[in-house]
Amino acid sequence: MPSADSKGLATKHASTIAAWGGEETPLAFGAAQVPIVQSAPFAYADVDGWLAAAQGRSEGHIYSRNTNPTVGVFEEKVRLLEGAEDATAFASGMAAISNTLFTFLRPGNRIVSTTDTYGGTSKIFLDFLPPMGIVVDLVDTEDADALEQSIRKGARIVYLETPSNPTLKLVDLRRAIAAAKAIGAISVVDNTFATPINQHPIQLGADLVLHSATKFLGGHDDAMGGVLAGRRELVRQVYHYREITGASLGAFAAYLLLRGLKTLDLRVRRQSETALAMARHLLAHPKVDAVFYPGLESHAGHAIAASQMSGFGGVLSFAIKGDFEAVKRCLNATKLAHRAASLGSVNTLIGIPGTTSHVECTPEERARLGIPETLVRYSCGIEAFEDLRDDLDMALQHV
Repeated sequence: MPSADSKGLATKHASTIAAWGGEETPLAFGAAQVPIVQSAPFAYADVDGWLAAAQGRSEGHIYSRNTNPTVGVFEEKVRLLEGAEDATAFASGMAAISNTLFTFLRPGNRIVSTTDTYGGTSKIFLDFLPPMGIVVDLVDTEDADALEQSIRKGARIVYLETPSNPTLKLVDLRRAIAAAKAIGAISVVDNTFATPINQHPIQLGADLVLHSATKFLGGHDDAMGGVLAGRRELVRQVYHYREITGASLGAFAAYLLLRGLKTLDLRVRRQSETALAMARHLLAHPKVDAVFYPGLESHAGHAIAASQMSGFGGVLSFAIKGDFEAVKRCLNATKLAHRAASLGSVNTLIGIPGTTSHVECTPEERARLGIPETLVRYSCGIEAFEDLRDDLDMALQHV
């Protein structure tokens, strides 16, 4: 089954949970770090013990597609960080998203979301769900009244992503979740950009919260994974779907994600500080047309962000003055940023929607979603801000 309750961790501080969550009791062989249990099946000394574990009458693992000791610690650590009742892990962030949606949605159901979601999520909304007979209503992300009105019409799921990828738009979680509760809908929040350091959707009333663990949770660009946390009865339904369909997180990836989680609080706080400083710097840059970062007082969602986030995150985006060729010249000139399709790493990452968040979409689809081809997504690493600033200033000289 998904993660069991942790015992003995008497703290609410994220930095301590990140270091010790799920690891309070002695680990196998006296290890100081969680061992990688690289085994597909698990053996038992007798049939009675095997049956007891298989039937859930005693603790134990049967097969790693279902549960695994290393993965279980990762799930427990995220559960504690999010303040959830339960958690279950997946092979990727998109596996977490798709498994959650397909667990609960049936033909004739309705799902309400916003126009600004990750490209893979948007593809599910636009291409996969409608042929299954599921009604999808995507509302202007920044129109809280329209979102609330759409929810009132009825929905099985209300799916929210805030801040959004890559335009950093905000959704008022308290208001949207309250509307979902009023009609008995399941509220799901993608918390990848904010992380449990900067935002706690469950404390704001969300039923489920999910992450692409590949991003900030892992933080080192060396492991893929996804995770869902929230109400136990809902998480266990998704767990059962996942164990049967097979999108399970492997033990080695779980180990790498656990290692990354140890420094989550340190990394995210540094990255958030750098992103805010960079956003303020670019706001006055003559080669930049617009900056999108909720920490800026000029951002349309700043008041919402300030009310539901403790930090504004390590990712910003900006639109370059000029055409797409100017964007390419800028990106090609950077020295302290990987041109790569991810975010949340200890190294700074830079990219465009056509190769990162919305690679699955056509230019026309991106335009309809309000994503200009001159947009640059910038995920701050843990490098010195001054070095990143100088590197980006140098690159912008090529625009």
